Amino acid sequence: MAQNTRFAMSVHALCLLAESEEIHTSQHIADSLKTNPVVIRRVLASLHSAGIIASSKGPNGGSRLARSAKQITLADVYRATVSGSFFHLPAAATTEHRGTVGALGGVLKKAQSCFEDQLKQTSLSQLLKKAAKRSGKK
Repeated sequence: MAQNTRFAMSVHALCLLAESEEIHTSQHIADSLKTNPVVIRRVLASLHSAGIIASSKGPNGGSRLARSAKQITLADVYRATVSGSFFHLPAAATTEHRGTVGALGGVLKKAQSCFEDQLKQTSLSQLLKKAAKRSGKK
């Protein structure tokens, strides 16, 4: 199973944008994250559509935060970059398994809600402060 890193990559890109007021190109962000600029452009497109970043095209183009890092929660980023539920259930193969799948679905729906509630409690600004503490920066 492939793991989706789109959310984490989006948070990293936004942290880079939040650290300075400069406009950053997808190439610069990709270099910082050691990934392909095409991957970054896809992530940035989702963030732009959600109103989290402002982007401009052309030789002097790039991206910057559309609002303060204090106003952007991790839940905003999650909703902008991840479609559907965090958990995926298989279709019940037999009648006897439908009850199990349904019961598990209820538990996973509650877990998804708790996960998103937790993300709502952390802004990009708060995350940057926590990261600075961990790395010994002030």
